[in-house]
Amino acid sequence: MTTEDDNRPARRRVTLTGISSRAWEHPADRGALSALRELRGFDDVVKTFFGMWNERGFRLMFLAGAIRVDHRQYPRVFQLFAEAGSTLDVAELPELYVTQDPRINGQAIGLDRPFIVISTGAVDKLDDDELRALLGHEIGHVRSGHAVYKTIMRILTDWLANISWLPVGVLALRTIIAAMFEWWRKAELSADRAGLLAGQDPAASLRLLMKMAGGGDLSQIDTAAFLEQAAEYESGGDLRDSIHKIGLTAWSSHPVPVARASELRKWIDSGEYAQIVSGDYPRRDSDGDTSVSEDVKAAAKAYREDFTNSQDPLVGLVRRFGGGAADLAGTAAGKAYGWASEAARRGRRDNSEEGTPDA
Repeated sequence: MTTEDDNRPARRRVTLTGISSRAWEHPADRGALSALRELRGFDDVVKTFFGMWNERGFRLMFLAGAIRVDHRQYPRVFQLFAEAGSTLDVAELPELYVTQDPRINGQAIGLDRPFIVISTGAVDKLDDDELRALLGHEIGHVRSGHAVYKTIMRILTDWLANISWLPVGVLALRTIIAAMFEWWRKAELSADRAGLLAGQDPAASLRLLMKMAGGGDLSQIDTAAFLEQAAEYESGGDLRDSIHKIGLTAWSSHPVPVARASELRKWIDSGEYAQIVSGDYPRRDSDGDTSVSEDVKAAAKAYREDFTNSQDPLVGLVRRFGGGAADLAGTAAGKAYGWASEAARRGRRDNSEEGTPDA
């Protein structure tokens, strides 16, 4: 198959040996993950409860109706997948499927053995560098453990649709799902960074987001103009636009493409991307030394900075009249950490009382 980058010189990518997923995780994403991981046995309980009925069904659905990628089927995709995995130093790649869908899309699914699914639209409309970034994005989801919680969110959303006629418990479930959507939007920003690290081509990562917004033909699209759109989306309009943006994102698992492009550009401009590519990044062998409280504090700091720097009219109004509203995220994050720590402490105490050794 001929692709539009066939005549470009091959880009040399640095293998990020031993890189930890912490290197690309957005602080708000990492804080939420750390709090969940602090709940000893939480993942095992979730996997056992949900995986008993659903994981096999999800996998069989794609095994029956999609194409499993290997050296014989979609060899171009298989090669790019291997390259993305090698750059991120992934020893064992998850299964990869291509499903019929004209949109540019990808997802990581599963609890015990997560797998990746991309669309035929992605295969057909993305050049090699863009597709490598997309595959790296999905590998990032798997490596960070996002697939587990995204699958939970998908199941909970299905449950909500099925029990929406029941007045009891629906509001609580909606609250849980809304919180998970907020976390997932931050997880998407993390995965965008992983995709950039896998391809190590900032222009290709931005082109990917542009194609997701406007289709496969970039001959009439300009990167600078697209980033101008992002700036206008974030700061333009009045309070009515702010309310519309809340409605647009509150129940969405993904930030809008222009916002994702803006956030990725900010991460590049911060110098963190160049720092990682130069070899300065956290390693997997030091993951056990991480501090949950520090991760949650970093998450709170990220929310405070977003609040302080936001150009959104509604946020500006809250800043002007809300008094201590800037500390809201920090307070919420602190409570989340306290909840997780208390639950973990109780779990250890119960295990001790039952004579069960700590994991």
